[in-house]
Amino acid sequence: MGVVNVTPDSFSDGGLYFDPEAAIAHGRELAAAGADILDVGGESTRPGAEEVPAEEELRRVVPVVEGLADGETTISVDTSKAAVAAAAIDDGATIVNDVTALRGDPEMAALCAERGATVVLMHMLGEPRTMQQDPRYDDVVAEVKAFLAERLEAATAAGIAEERIWLDPGIGFGKTAAHNMELLRRLGELRELGRPLVVGTSRKSFIGKVDGSGAEDRIGGTIASSVLAAAEGAEVLRVHDVAEMRQALAVATAVLG
Repeated sequence: MGVVNVTPDSFSDGGLYFDPEAAIAHGRELAAAGADILDVGGESTRPGAEEVPAEEELRRVVPVVEGLADGETTISVDTSKAAVAAAAIDDGATIVNDVTALRGDPEMAALCAERGATVVLMHMLGEPRTMQQDPRYDDVVAEVKAFLAERLEAATAAGIAEERIWLDPGIGFGKTAAHNMELLRRLGELRELGRPLVVGTSRKSFIGKVDGSGAEDRIGGTIASSVLAAAEGAEVLRVHDVAEMRQALAVATAVLG
């Protein structure tokens, strides 16, 4: 899953692809590099990020989804707003990647059920503005697993077919570096929920906590953590650097058989 941020303030590439034409060109480059899915988002969810009004998010996202939905590339829309998801689906998106796990908009679950979208349910402690303010867990894996199980049940109760639900532990969303690493080490426990796992470690700050690197210098850490996640059962890797990740996965797969 290649990341297409149409935002001025995302943590690693904020503003680079804010212009729709630049975002479309970038998405096409990621697809050519081997992205199976392009995840288009118009609202930053970095720690401390402010909410974007639906009208502005629509203005950012819709032209990019239109430009990338060529019938060959799977398009995901990274949003927690039903209005944005509906417009993106109208223009060719088939996946809704909701960081609130359908809690952010009371109309989102019904929309996804009605439109037959695949849904990514992610764990987040609090909200982007507050999630990194001293996050605490007794057992981060057990608590994330319980949350995802509850949201999976809520989604199916709302009419979303279980086979169209993916789960994301939310690396970096209300977690310390130690929490993130524990989740990656014990990812197999989340596989017990029986749904595909989406893992996004790309360029995140826990990598910098290991070696002091800035966001632009974390490709090596992204590859290491993503390959380990894949070995533990992650089926979708959300990354900025698609070509490098593709090569790393190809070599890891060849070695591991």
